[in-house]
This record gives sequence, structure tokens and C-alpha cells, in this order.
Amino acid sequence: MNGDDGNEDRGNGHGHDSGLGLRERKKRQRHRAISDAAITLFLAKGFDRVSVAEVAAAAGISKPTLFRYFPAKEDLALHRFADHEDEAARVVSGRPGDVRPLDALRRHFLAGLDQRDPVTGLNDDDGVLVYHRLLYGTPSLVARLYAYQRRSEEALAAALGGGIEGALGAGQIIAVLRILAQENWRRVAAGEEAAEVYPDAVAAAELAFGRLRDGLGLW
Repeated sequence: MNGDDGNEDRGNGHGHDSGLGLRERKKRQRHRAISDAAITLFLAKGFDRVSVAEVAAAAGISKPTLFRYFPAKEDLALHRFADHEDEAARVVSGRPGDVRPLDALRRHFLAGLDQRDPVTGLNDDDGVLVYHRLLYGTPSLVARLYAYQRRSEEALAAALGGGIEGALGAGQIIAVLRILAQENWRRVAAGEEAAEVYPDAVAAAELAFGRLRDGLGLW
């Protein structure tokens, strides 16, 4: 999710496109172009006031083609989260052998705070703020976002080894990441600058991951 803020790879959720084949890259570029056209309309007119037909026309495609890329209207707005669905799982799966999963996730989240990754909620760019207001101010988008988070949880559970332990661990970790991001977003949306919130955001993350470590001794 980049909010059109120029945060490059980390902020836009597409930092691993370079490892894809040409056909898949073109498909992702088309997804992105359609989503960007939709979000421009949603921000200008409001999500509920924009029809799928308007989005298709703005993107220069037919409605049937649009639905092949995006099964639901909400997915047009949430495409910026798509590559983040398996981000936690990728962090766990790609960690060095001597690093525990929870430590890898902690380091990744702290790096996100430092880089003002919008996914951490700690980004005060105007484009990100407007996008977040659209997202959190639209009940159907919030509901759809929870579906994305459920898939994140399922992917992380598998990366943690599956079974009841993997599911319990993933559920707690994804909940913590969501709560931390929402608290950061709440403060930034209230008018605080990201730089002001940053020290408290780091302290909250350290507290949260410490609590997780105490409860998830194996990780």
C-alpha cells in the first residue's frame, strides 16, 4: 500500500516484482493500473458513489474484464494490501536459520516503522492519510480488509509449522500487528507527525513483541 506517496518498494507492497516473469509482471501492472484508476475516483467522489462501470471506463476496459482482475468492488480499493497478505509468512520463511520467527517479525516491523511503511500506520504523507480515511471510513472496505487479514493469518500459521500451535501463534501475531498499526494511524490521523509518534510506536512494538515472546515461548 503506497497511497501514491512515492515510498517505492517497501511502501507499495510490490517490492518483489523483479523476481517475476514478464507475463506475471504485466498482469500485476494491469492490476495496479486498474486499482489506481479506481482509487482516484473513490477519493474524488466517495467509494459508495462510484460504480464499477465508471471504474472500467476510467481504466479503459470492459466490466467483464475488470471482474476478471477484481472479483469484488472492494478489492479495487484494497489492492495495495494484496502483496502484504503473505508478508509475515515470507518474513518467517525467509529468515536466517539462527533467527527465531518472532524475532524476525519484530525486526521487520521495527524496520517498517523506521522506513515509515504505511502498513505500520506510521506515515503522515497526505496521500496515505487520505487513503486511510477512505479505507477506515467505509464499512464495506473495513470488512473486506478483515478477509485479507484472515488470509495473512492462515499463511503465517502454515509458515509457523501449522497445527494448533501455528494457528494460535499466527492469530496472536496478526492481531498484534493490526493493533499496533491502528494505534499509530489513530495518532497520525489526529494530527501528530510521524516523527513525533515514532518513539512511542517503537516502545509499543517492543512491549507487544515482548508479551508475545512470553506467551509464545517456542517462537
